[in-house]
Amino acid sequence: MTGNYALDTLGGVGLEASAVTFARDRGSLFFVGDEGMGIVEIGLTGTTLGSMAFNWAGTGSTNNDAEGLTYLGGGQFVLVDERPQRAYLFDYQAGGTVALGSTPYATISNYSPSNIGIEGISYDARDGSFVTVKQDADGNPARGPQEVRAGQLSFAQGGGSTSIPVLFDAGLLGLANLSDVQTLSSVDRFLGTSVADNLLILSLDSGRLVEATRSGQVVSSLDIAGITNQAIEGVTIDHLGNIYLVAEDSGTPNSRLFVLTTPVPEPETWAMMAAGLALLGWRARRRRGA
Repeated sequence: MTGNYALDTLGGVGLEASAVTFARDRGSLFFVGDEGMGIVEIGLTGTTLGSMAFNWAGTGSTNNDAEGLTYLGGGQFVLVDERPQRAYLFDYQAGGTVALGSTPYATISNYSPSNIGIEGISYDARDGSFVTVKQDADGNPARGPQEVRAGQLSFAQGGGSTSIPVLFDAGLLGLANLSDVQTLSSVDRFLGTSVADNLLILSLDSGRLVEATRSGQVVSSLDIAGITNQAIEGVTIDHLGNIYLVAEDSGTPNSRLFVLTTPVPEPETWAMMAAGLALLGWRARRRRGA
């Protein structure tokens, strides 16, 4: 691990960091807290660059539970409200306020609203599609199973898409829960290789990052449980392959940003920083086949 940075609280906007995304055309990161107060732009070492407030009036949201965030480019974002499984499309304006009640949105799935809803979303610029992860299952069919979905979202005033297809059986991942997802197509050195199709999936409860194919095969895994006692809920990756994690404050004064810096070998030997210790081969810890 090469970075561990405290995030400003910003009167509560910067508390309980739950999702993070990389904005390549700005050279910065954006994160949201799960209290849904707003979005914060930070530098790659956690320095606050600006923020924008959320106004939830007219959305019908009961908890304003901002758990997923992804960047489309040109200052445009998609924000996920976990319980109703809605994805809101909006433009960032530093110092402003976005009225989510009048913002185009899409519905990812039609399960009953719950606190085991959509935890993460990632944009794939190659075809304009999205990948989402649903946190878990609790045995209630109305609230749905743990899921990974992928496909196009149609945003519209008053509601667009009502669902996107399930990509694979999330049970194949062997993770206690799903906290966030990141497409690897955004990494320059993966373009034109099979790795670009893979997904980076975060599990808070398992304390792991896994790389999985779009058929659900886990090809590599990294233990991140030793990084912090705080709850790591968000992950993103930049065009160079550096990984950024955000963790809730969890009783400490600040949420935090953790940076895992990768070297620049060919995709077949991609390696990551492991829990503040030393470089580990990302693919050296593959799950053995049966």
